[in-house]
Amino acid sequence: MSGEGSPNLCQCFSKHLPLAIVRNGILDQTDCFDLTQVDSSYIECKKFGNLDVAVKVIAPWKAISRSGLQHLAPVHSLNIAVSNGPVKEPRAALEWTENAVNGEHLWLETNVSGDLCYLGEESCQVKFSKSALRRKCAACKIVVHNACMEQLEKINFRCKPTFREGGSRSPRENFVRHHWVHRRRQEGKCKQCGKGFQQKFSFHSKEIVAISCSWCKLAFHNKVTCFMLHHIEEPCSLGAHAAVIVPPTWIIKVKKPQNSLKTSTRRKKRTSFKRKASKRGNEDNKGRPFVIKPISSPLMKPLLVFVNPKSGGNQGTKVLQMFMWYLNPRQVFDLSQEGPRDALELYRKVPNLRILACGGDGTVGWILSILDELQLSPPPPVAVLPLGTGNDLARTLNWGGGYTDEPVSKILCHVEDGTIVQLDRWNLQVERNPDLPQDELEDGARKLPLSVFNNYFSLGFDAHVTLEFHESREANPEKFNSRFRNKMFYAGCDGTDLTPKIQELKFQCIVFLNIPRYCAGTMPWGNPGDHRDFEPQRHDDGYIEVIGFTMASLAALQVGGHGERLHQCREVTLLTYKSIPMQVDGEPCRLAPSLIRISLRNQANMVQKSKRRTSMPLLNDLSCLACGLLFSEIITVGESTVVGSVKCERTTASMVKEKENDDRDSTWHFGTCLSVCVALAFIKENVQALAEASVK
Repeated sequence: MSGEGSPNLCQCFSKHLPLAIVRNGILDQTDCFDLTQVDSSYIECKKFGNLDVAVKVIAPWKAISRSGLQHLAPVHSLNIAVSNGPVKEPRAALEWTENAVNGEHLWLETNVSGDLCYLGEESCQVKFSKSALRRKCAACKIVVHNACMEQLEKINFRCKPTFREGGSRSPRENFVRHHWVHRRRQEGKCKQCGKGFQQKFSFHSKEIVAISCSWCKLAFHNKVTCFMLHHIEEPCSLGAHAAVIVPPTWIIKVKKPQNSLKTSTRRKKRTSFKRKASKRGNEDNKGRPFVIKPISSPLMKPLLVFVNPKSGGNQGTKVLQMFMWYLNPRQVFDLSQEGPRDALELYRKVPNLRILACGGDGTVGWILSILDELQLSPPPPVAVLPLGTGNDLARTLNWGGGYTDEPVSKILCHVEDGTIVQLDRWNLQVERNPDLPQDELEDGARKLPLSVFNNYFSLGFDAHVTLEFHESREANPEKFNSRFRNKMFYAGCDGTDLTPKIQELKFQCIVFLNIPRYCAGTMPWGNPGDHRDFEPQRHDDGYIEVIGFTMASLAALQVGGHGERLHQCREVTLLTYKSIPMQVDGEPCRLAPSLIRISLRNQANMVQKSKRRTSMPLLNDLSCLACGLLFSEIITVGESTVVGSVKCERTTASMVKEKENDDRDSTWHFGTCLSVCVALAFIKENVQALAEASVK
């Protein structure tokens, strides 16, 4: 407010009063507060540039407005808020074009009875209708009636930012700020006082009980004593999963280049070397208004999440929404909308990148094939969250056979702490059988569904069953009721002809196995034990296991049996004279007579879920133990305030001086953050020794 007619503070506290900030005669900001409910400690009197005097009211419920991105005025201010334009159509997916707007909500339909409208009773348009349609934001979890969307636009409540605009050099954009949100229901305890949020018989309470950050998940009581002013502007740590979250400050929306004379002059001054160096980068970014500028850190393990919603029924959609809540939505991708290529190209220069594939083994193979094409160096390791059934690769890497509603927070911890292992990948080269004339070739496919396999390649009865399941629900056993007869099949492994043995044992199925698991968790290779002819099976040794099955051994698989071990080899040659059902990583076909060669392609980096042993504490437990030992003898000697940019040496000198002036026993010592980091680094290098010591 401005001018001689401005009321004083006493007048402000006497009634509801709209407070306005006017710059050059133009209304810049309008808020309306019930000043009788505001503590006097939140009143400031300052000069604002060309304004004479302004009264600025800052209360806990104004936290989001103060953060620079949001407006959280009490709901009765809606009557005087000014809309910036027509209400946009609610979006359910992120915009990746030049029209992307920072802070857009990701609205999903919801019918959960306990979700209350974010606007509250006073401004909710359909507060008396329990059946009104509602939407919930996947990123910040606020719920709004469809009819209240326009009111939400008026108060300009934005979602947490997912990127930053290019061209801005504001120091404030070097760190992430909290995204404070009012909560009428909140789990956990207040960060300040340590008390819970929910009171007895408060299930139907519609009062705002908490203020929480949708980035780091910190929550405070909606009280002056719990939520302090300094929380509003302080940087956000991004919480427990900061190491895997891609900060919005890394993702930059690039502005369109301006075809000005100044720009063209600058381009002419560039050397030819710079032009050549940047040419490839410009081609890579062509058509994409977003770039990633990461800040390298050995502690960071940024994560890309790819979700296949078609896997596991509704599990995929549910998982997609949960990851958008815990992470930056721009690091979570829906594979039903587009493939993984664009996302991998965008993040290809991010160091220590990890990938989480949420889906079946086919989803994992899809991502690995794109990584092969892009030739990322080093290739990022891939973790697996299994959805649906089967998932033999996920079982091999200790991720289990399916998603069982494990908390996403725990999954992120497993991905971050998982061990990187190698996975052999095998080429399948198919040619027409050169021994058969063209007129004698039977009907069938001329190529396999996949040219690379990660799990297994099989031919025979198991592929026949899978093929019949895909083609029709009515099985036709007569199409394949014979064993591998003479002149029907030839198998050579590393130059050894296995055809006579296959015919002698009357196998009805041959499996070339890369991983221990097969057919939804069975282990057909078993444990060779003292068998000197074979080595224990591994998925990173460059060998493939060849196994034969009769009908009896196939049935015995489900009760712990195994097939007939035939060979461990590096190269395989198959020659078929009849159309035979085959499957590659679960994808079946009936292949015409062909010459098939199997050879090692490469090794992919995978993330194996670490199993916690009872005798080996986790590194985090050891870190906490060490910190407890380091700080168990701490006493308060005094306080010393230093500027954040001061070097550590000056701080040390200040502490030494403090020690000299201390009248008490001067046997105490002080430690710095550097000391703690060194101690934790020592722990990482000596985990085994510390674990044994803790057990003793």
